[in-house]
Amino acid sequence: MKLMQHAQYLAYSPGITPKEGGLPGLSVLKNVVSSINLFGIIAVVGALAISAMVWAWGHHSGGHQAEANGKKGTVIAAGCALLLGAANGIVAFFSAMGTQVH
Repeated sequence: MKLMQHAQYLAYSPGITPKEGGLPGLSVLKNVVSSINLFGIIAVVGALAISAMVWAWGHHSGGHQAEANGKKGTVIAAGCALLLGAANGIVAFFSAMGTQVH
């Protein structure tokens, strides 16, 4: 019987759900995070341009190490752009998945 009570205690739901407007400054926090995301996207555009130039320079000059680093930087910058652009969707997806856990 003790094990059953322990399992019921672990399965207890505190009833907490995300609620907008509960704390002051939420709109300011959203603006700050949006600005950080925009800054990150702008930085990724620069990183992508530089990496592509290094890739091209390495290819045309015969610098295999520079070419490899340019390729690597281009792929990483593209991946970062993908993650930054999809950040809201990724968080929303996993948040919705989290609500399914009982």
